[in-house]
Amino acid sequence: MSSNIKRAVSLYSYQEEYFLRKMSLEECIAAAAATGATGIEIVGEQSVLGCPKTPSEAFIEQWFGWMDKYKVTPVAHDMFLDYNKKKGHYWTDEEAVESFKKDIRFARSLGFKIIRVIVNTTPQIIEKVLPFAEENDIKLGIEVHAPWNINSAWMERHWEVMERTGTKHFGFIPDMGGFTRRLPRVQIERMIRNGADPEIAKYVCEQHEKGVMAEYTIYEVSKMSNRRIDMVVAEMSRHNTFVNPLSLVPHMDKIIHIHGKCLEMLEDYTEYSIPYKEVINVLKKYGYNGYIATEYEGNRHIQDVYEVDSVEQVRRHQEMLKNYINS
Repeated sequence: MSSNIKRAVSLYSYQEEYFLRKMSLEECIAAAAATGATGIEIVGEQSVLGCPKTPSEAFIEQWFGWMDKYKVTPVAHDMFLDYNKKKGHYWTDEEAVESFKKDIRFARSLGFKIIRVIVNTTPQIIEKVLPFAEENDIKLGIEVHAPWNINSAWMERHWEVMERTGTKHFGFIPDMGGFTRRLPRVQIERMIRNGADPEIAKYVCEQHEKGVMAEYTIYEVSKMSNRRIDMVVAEMSRHNTFVNPLSLVPHMDKIIHIHGKCLEMLEDYTEYSIPYKEVINVLKKYGYNGYIATEYEGNRHIQDVYEVDSVEQVRRHQEMLKNYINS
């Protein structure tokens, strides 16, 4: 079965430099293009003032000018549903759908064909907004983010909507963080700097790598310590899950995009926690056709002691993807 895996970069990866005004939006696009990636993903609220309102004509013209200049393609817009925008008022489904429609209009105006739907969005809301997405030829992808996996009960409910409607505009977007075989070293070391017990941290890492269920690890740590910070370390195993990459196979035709999560890219072009080669081999063997978008999130765990270099981390990740996709 042939596959056609393409490479993209989420500009969210450059959040450190963008927030500190070390890089402009154009410079983020240029850095992504310099890696050889051909696709651009954005978190609209981070990158475009006023999102999800449709941008001005001047910005839209500038945006497509950048796409032409750097020879990249808009791939995915990451949207959120903020149910509590009004204090004391929780959105109705109808209000959520109207907000969702704004994101669809926003995505279409900037040439995105995919919207990453935040994982807590209910199947009912997605089903209600699907006709509008179909009218605008925008594919919606529910993010499969740890601790959920693609075969969990929550994702099964979304799969039922896909099957019942027969739509070609709703699918899955797995996040590579769901294949975390080793707990991220940068997270563990940050917790130790914050006061966590190094021996407990070591124990939690060992249990996770052995595949011990997180709840058992949390229970054992509760007997070792009554400090909240040590329990937070134990709970990291709950939120950094590992499932067999073969779990993707039954849903391969419903996978429309993939988030290439990375927290620590090493000098040898491997990711410390995630066995990328195993996952990409499954994607290639079973015919995944779409983008993998680099999503670097290690900055927040090292910024207290190191100078963050998101550009280099993204470059290494893209080099790794290129090597594995082409091998």
